[in-house]
Amino acid sequence: MEEPLHNTASAEDMLAEEFHRIFEHTMTNGADEFRVSYAVSSKIEPFYKGGKVQINKDGTYMFCTCGTKVNIIDITTGKVTKSIEQILVTSSRALLLKQWDWKESACTRTWKAIHTSPVASMAFDSTSTLLATGGCDSTIKIWDVIKQYCTHSLKGSSGVVHLVEFHPDISRLQLFSSSMDYKIRLWNLNTSKCMMVLDAHYSAVTSLAFTSDGNTLVSSGRDKICIVWNLKTYKSERTVPVYETVEAVVLLPENEDFTALGVTSKEPHFITAGSKGILRIWEAYSGRCVYSQCVPGKPKKDTEDDADEQSLTHCAIVPATHKLTTVTAEHNILSYDLFTLKLTCQFVGYNDEVLDVKFLGPSDTHIVVATNSPQLKVFELATLNCQILYGHTDTILALDVFKKGTKFASCSKDKTIRIWKMSKITGEVNCVAQGLGHAHSIGIISCSRLKEGFIVSGSQDCTLKLWNLTKSLEINSEKATEPEILHADLTEKVHDKDINSVVVSPNDKLVATGSQDRTAKLWSASDFSLIGVFRGHKRGIWSVQFSPMDQILATSSADGTVKLWGLQDFNCLKTFEGHDASVLKTIFVSRGTQLLTSGSDGLLKLWTIKTNECVKTLDAHEDKVWGLHCNKKDDMVVTGATDSCIIIWKDVTEIELAEEQAKQEDQILKQQELSNLLHEKKYLKALRLAVSLDQPQTVLTVIKAILGESNGHERLESTILKLRQDQKESVLKFCIVWNTNSKNCHEAQYVVQILLRNETPEQLLQFNGIKAALEGLIPYTERHFQRVNRLLQASMFLDYMWQSMRLTGKSCDSDIQVEDMEMESFFSMDKTAVGAGKAAITPGSDWPQGNKKQDDAKSTDNDSESSASNNGNFHKRKHFLPPCEYLKENLEPPSESSSDSEDARKSDNQRAKTSVRKIKQKPPSVRKKTKCLKRS
Repeated sequence: MEEPLHNTASAEDMLAEEFHRIFEHTMTNGADEFRVSYAVSSKIEPFYKGGKVQINKDGTYMFCTCGTKVNIIDITTGKVTKSIEQILVTSSRALLLKQWDWKESACTRTWKAIHTSPVASMAFDSTSTLLATGGCDSTIKIWDVIKQYCTHSLKGSSGVVHLVEFHPDISRLQLFSSSMDYKIRLWNLNTSKCMMVLDAHYSAVTSLAFTSDGNTLVSSGRDKICIVWNLKTYKSERTVPVYETVEAVVLLPENEDFTALGVTSKEPHFITAGSKGILRIWEAYSGRCVYSQCVPGKPKKDTEDDADEQSLTHCAIVPATHKLTTVTAEHNILSYDLFTLKLTCQFVGYNDEVLDVKFLGPSDTHIVVATNSPQLKVFELATLNCQILYGHTDTILALDVFKKGTKFASCSKDKTIRIWKMSKITGEVNCVAQGLGHAHSIGIISCSRLKEGFIVSGSQDCTLKLWNLTKSLEINSEKATEPEILHADLTEKVHDKDINSVVVSPNDKLVATGSQDRTAKLWSASDFSLIGVFRGHKRGIWSVQFSPMDQILATSSADGTVKLWGLQDFNCLKTFEGHDASVLKTIFVSRGTQLLTSGSDGLLKLWTIKTNECVKTLDAHEDKVWGLHCNKKDDMVVTGATDSCIIIWKDVTEIELAEEQAKQEDQILKQQELSNLLHEKKYLKALRLAVSLDQPQTVLTVIKAILGESNGHERLESTILKLRQDQKESVLKFCIVWNTNSKNCHEAQYVVQILLRNETPEQLLQFNGIKAALEGLIPYTERHFQRVNRLLQASMFLDYMWQSMRLTGKSCDSDIQVEDMEMESFFSMDKTAVGAGKAAITPGSDWPQGNKKQDDAKSTDNDSESSASNNGNFHKRKHFLPPCEYLKENLEPPSESSSDSEDARKSDNQRAKTSVRKIKQKPPSVRKKTKCLKRS
């Protein structure tokens, strides 16, 4: 429960306290919602860069060449399922033919093409048993795919053979070819000779199409005509002028209903695809065009341009699915319904450089992409089906989407802006408005946030324009056939150099701009009056962004930094440094508590504002990342770069936390199991479990526990030898770590010794990383060996010092005893002479003279014997007693004989006391010690 507010508190204090509580609660919850990591959810990358496109018989897979590999595309999902280096039967510049099992991505056969130059064309017959190859060496080879040998070698063509085609009736065994002399040759495979030459084209022949009965042939060429040939007479029956460079021609299937396309007669009809970029249907014998395709929004061409980007380069019918597939010069693959020629799906094989990308749709189900072309591409994320939007006449530079997600704006080098609207029902996108007025290319655009009320654009003419959207645009957008014309309501020169970035504040009251002049400026959205200037970047500013929660502006620059600015005092609050190159885009995520930036080095970086820390760096692009946008739920991010890749990133923070928690729980269970195994002394299972945990310290604990047993060495050896090879490799790697520490080097040496003793050199060489293991073990092992040698030398010196001290101590003790007896005898005689009449007992009165001399002689003999024996031991150095034994030997008092009398024991005690007293009073001098040594 909250504590009741004091009555004395003012209203301002209560509001401040409540705001502080809400702020703390928000920050606490926000801290728990920090993003930690993003992972690639899906990727749109190039899969077709020109060349031939093939579709399998059932129409489910499409085969596209992309550089040195062939991609296999699932037509239903639009995703690359497999990639192989070549395909089915392929030819390469290495003069090799390869036969592939594409479902297994395996090459089943490779053989020499026999051609002396690269293969330019290939074709199978209707049974897929014969393969024809046309080479740049003017020859044609026929191959038996089943028996795997060359059956024919046809010579006689002129120049590169760029077209080969079998007659559909395999019983005729006829092959048609065309080369650089613009002639069509008919080859009889029974005789391997040219039967007929069909000469009517004035340019390269691009395709051949046969009727179902095999009696009629339609050929197309770049001379803008199609010719209908009678294969019974080998004469031309009709020349059809099509007024465009034709790249492909296909015949419509017979006995099908094509009335929706204007086909009413039963005579053969063929479809042409060429430089105009549209499909047209022609009557074969009359030469009349019965149908011409109209693409919505696509501008009509007034002139013929063979190199136009909109031209079609390939066309083929898929009978199993009743679809017609075409390929454009922009590497777009389009699929039409054969009976209506309505577009069913479209795939983009190559996007070129991606300049901007945004999420689109009420639920962010689509993305809109601006590439280095005048067309916009709208991808459906579920199927990767693409809509191509025509309207701009030059490269589109920037995009922005309104809050609801159904409308977006684009700007281009053609000095115009366009407003586009997506239908919520069909998902179709149409242009609803167009704005004119800028004098130079429009490089940036931003939409209002609260309502779909206005648009702000910035141009290379250094001006900022505001475009108000009318209500009629919302009402009539569905019915309008032509886009509405917009005019700028406000125009203001805002910078001295190009405007690189424009953004509208979340409340639609402010506009921020960033320019190449190294400044960012804050403007009022109502009249474009200047509010403040942000200075501090050392190079041009590429991106500006308002915080969704606070009065903060983020800017990113070519100087590699990101700065946060306060909107009240225009001061820099924080600077983020980490990019090694220009920071091109920045956005706020996690409710404004984190930043996500993209750079020209292809990296994405996730920053936590509170700590100024880069928590994650994402590396998936290979070039400048111009496009960066977050969806409405703040859990997905899309990026686009100049490497032609578009990547959808998904927030995996919760997934990683759950995985980490599960991993920790699993670790705890395994640790408990390991403890139980050690307690039960099941060392083999414990060691295997410790190795599986990949924890060197845990493995070391197990090994120490094994060595702690009574027969630890034998048990460790038997345990190590029972491990698998991969487990031994892991233990050997752990030994490298243990061997670096003198505390754990003994265990490491034990393990290494076991492996060296029990594994043969051949087996050791099979270990992964054995070279690195030896390189890590040898230096530290040599260091440990040197340390042990130094310790052994130090211990020998200690023995030497101890022996020296022991000899000196024994000699001094015998000298002190002689001195004591002389002094006691002197004092005894003095007292006897002075007090002769007194009966006084002196310390030496009870000692018989004979016994005293015998004792002195005995002690002297003992000392000399002891000294001689010690000297002998010292010089021989055969065996040294430990210091404790020496101390015990020298400190123990000599044992007395049981035959000594009680008086003798008393006199000995008194003599010992006197000698101890003398030693305490005056220690023996060095001269006396020398004398003692000489006497001994």
